[in-house]
Amino acid sequence: MSTSELYSELRPRAFAIAYQMLGSVGEAEDVVQEAFLRMHQIAQRGEQINSPRAYVATLVTRLAIDHLRSARARRERYVGEWLPEPLATASTPAERAEASDSLSLAFLVLLESLTPQQRAAFLLREVFEYSYAEVAEFIGTTVDSTRHLVARARTHVRERRPRQYATRRQRDELAQRFFAAAQQGDLPALEELLAQDVALHADGGGKVPAQRRPVNGRTRVARALSGGIPTLVGMGVHIQLTEINGQSGGFAVDEHGKLFGVMVLDIADGRIQAIHSIANPDKLQHLGEVGELATLLRTARRSRDNG
Repeated sequence: MSTSELYSELRPRAFAIAYQMLGSVGEAEDVVQEAFLRMHQIAQRGEQINSPRAYVATLVTRLAIDHLRSARARRERYVGEWLPEPLATASTPAERAEASDSLSLAFLVLLESLTPQQRAAFLLREVFEYSYAEVAEFIGTTVDSTRHLVARARTHVRERRPRQYATRRQRDELAQRFFAAAQQGDLPALEELLAQDVALHADGGGKVPAQRRPVNGRTRVARALSGGIPTLVGMGVHIQLTEINGQSGGFAVDEHGKLFGVMVLDIADGRIQAIHSIANPDKLQHLGEVGELATLLRTARRSRDNG
């Protein structure tokens, strides 16, 4: 198998591990690139790699653990609430089956509460289904220690894991109703779609206006949405339904296709349980051309004042 063929075969799994470890598309790409670079350097020296698949998984896992440890310090200084970078996922029926709820933003946020080693052990065993022996080799520990790491992580995740009890069709239909109501500023319609204890999480990263703490409760969330989204609509921005991290969501785009934000819905029991809104432009660049939300808001404010 040629180097390019090997790369094409191994890269999807390598990226999936890195992304779910780090919650960042850019950082995951860097880790995967570094892993393949190291493997290429070894091959150039004429050294034999018995199992490229296991070797890449090991490199990616260990690089991601190291990267996550340094990223944690940066995230403590983050302005407002930190959310993972959204990932546009496949929309064909065959590919949708591959998008498990382990990709959901709510789940990735939950994983942030684990230690880097716990997160790696849990993902490799529970999501990617490697054996305990393989996971132990990947993270550089014993099988007994790996079992302990996975058990502690599993207990923590089971207690807090977001519910996902809705079919794809149910999610899409509810999302369509939600975004229609939000763009119209229809407060009663929004409240009807939200769970009583719904939470709205927003990530502006200090780059654009966003709530710095979660908004909780049906009435407060509905009011926040019915005030904010129609304002964007009035400035020529509309919501384009799409699939994000395996969940129903929407892109806030203008008539030129410039992206101003992403909103993802966690749906269960016929209601929206949580909403994750990401407007930090640094986290949107991999999805397309990003518009300047701050400039858009200033222009709208000046027009309103002059009018």
